[in-house]
Amino acid sequence: MPTQVLHTNSNVKNVLQIMNAEPSSAPNNNSQQHLMNDETAGGRSPITGRQKITVVILCFVNLINYMDRYTIAGILVDIQRQFRIGDDKGGLLQTAFVISYMICAPVFGYLGDRYNRKYIMAFGVFLWSLTTFVGSYMNEYYLFLFFRSLVGVGEASYSTIAPTIISDMFVKDVRSKMLALFYFAIPVGSGLGYIVGSETARILGSWHWGLRVTPLLGMLAVLLIMFVMEEPERGQSEGYSHLTTTSWSEDIQLLCRNRSFMLSTAGFTCVAFVTGSLAWWGPQIMWSGLKMQEGYEDVTINSVSLNFGIIAMAAGLIGVPLGSYMAQRLKVHYPKADPLICAGGLLISAPLLFLGLALADKYNYLVLALIFFGQVSLNLNWSIVADILLYVVSPTRRSTAEAFQILFSHAFGDAGSPYLIGVISEILKKLFAKGSLPVLMASMTLASNNLQTSIGDKQDNINNFHSLQYALFITSFIEVLGAMFFFFTASYIVKDKELAETETPADNGPVTVQNRYPVDETRLHGHSNPRFVA
Repeated sequence: MPTQVLHTNSNVKNVLQIMNAEPSSAPNNNSQQHLMNDETAGGRSPITGRQKITVVILCFVNLINYMDRYTIAGILVDIQRQFRIGDDKGGLLQTAFVISYMICAPVFGYLGDRYNRKYIMAFGVFLWSLTTFVGSYMNEYYLFLFFRSLVGVGEASYSTIAPTIISDMFVKDVRSKMLALFYFAIPVGSGLGYIVGSETARILGSWHWGLRVTPLLGMLAVLLIMFVMEEPERGQSEGYSHLTTTSWSEDIQLLCRNRSFMLSTAGFTCVAFVTGSLAWWGPQIMWSGLKMQEGYEDVTINSVSLNFGIIAMAAGLIGVPLGSYMAQRLKVHYPKADPLICAGGLLISAPLLFLGLALADKYNYLVLALIFFGQVSLNLNWSIVADILLYVVSPTRRSTAEAFQILFSHAFGDAGSPYLIGVISEILKKLFAKGSLPVLMASMTLASNNLQTSIGDKQDNINNFHSLQYALFITSFIEVLGAMFFFFTASYIVKDKELAETETPADNGPVTVQNRYPVDETRLHGHSNPRFVA
């Protein structure tokens, strides 16, 4: 592994003197010192009030971040109606946002590893709040699309940095719990986005007002970040200080060689693909299917978005902490538990969501239950994937790793998935209209609902529903692919965690770490005797 230079804390000599004063069967080494640092810095020290406030602020900003991101999904039909656009351009609104988001993430990741993180985050939150507010006044599609893409620039600065601040304040189970709380805000914020967007538009009579709620909360967040939030020193929780960073190119090379990081990022990319597709098109497919059921012909998209938002919130309330709890319990005895839980969650979610989509035009409450449990299983991943990144990557390149993961997962995940689903849907609509595809399912639906009209608006509704339904079936197969990546991650995660832990302060000044492999038994197996393999 290429060399990295790290410097010691001022109290290391005292620690070494105490260690030398007592006989020991194990030599004095970096593994023992790291274990002591770990116990002192994050495992048993009480959490300060300032740290609690910082976590609350980060969770609040993450909540409104995802509220803003999915507000449009709750009012998408109204936007499509005003701009007279189809599913392809409707999906492009989210894709444009994610493209700018993922392009800017590496830039802010580089800055986050080297400069004041509070100022960078405050700038980002201010920018996306401003562009969201200004964009709500645009009445031309491409201007609206332009401002929507600028929102991604601001959000990139926050998302790449916030998890590293939590990492620098806590370690071990405390870190896992705080990350679970932080990522808990993602599904809850997404659900609130549907609710805030649809209900504000309904109450005030225009979808534009749905986009003006989160900017106000964003300005409050800027003040909290600047004047209340604490920024810890990088590596503080592990007991390091004055860490020397490597070059950006070397950071990227080391990350690309980290198999656990790369494979878990690939698995998370599949999660992002599925999440982006369902979050964007979920309310619309449920609305289209519900309208085809007898007694629901007059249902509105706002009511469906409200129900979908409640389901997303409830699934997040259960899924994210459940995944974190399972990981904390199981990895004490099974070091490979983290990626295996992620894989299992995806394999459970895939058939549930597939059945939910397949039955969306037939059984309302059954479909709601299937989607709920499918999203609970999907949400098991969020905090676990973040925790994997933080314990297999050195503190000096964690922001860069976050940025790399954002870039990769969005580039091949939710950056293109809403647009891709929309394009496939539009192609299938044309094929249905031309009679190029079988309409057996459409005919069965007509018969089951006792609809006697043959050709007309209801047939168009059926074609629109099935085109989007078939396009969304892709997501279940992507989930299975993601599970395979996490299974592969399990093969390397123990060794890569050990390698990351070797990058610790040395006994006397700088040290190279390319040939040293400490194994922290306390972390891996719950035992108390660390060993060192040279």
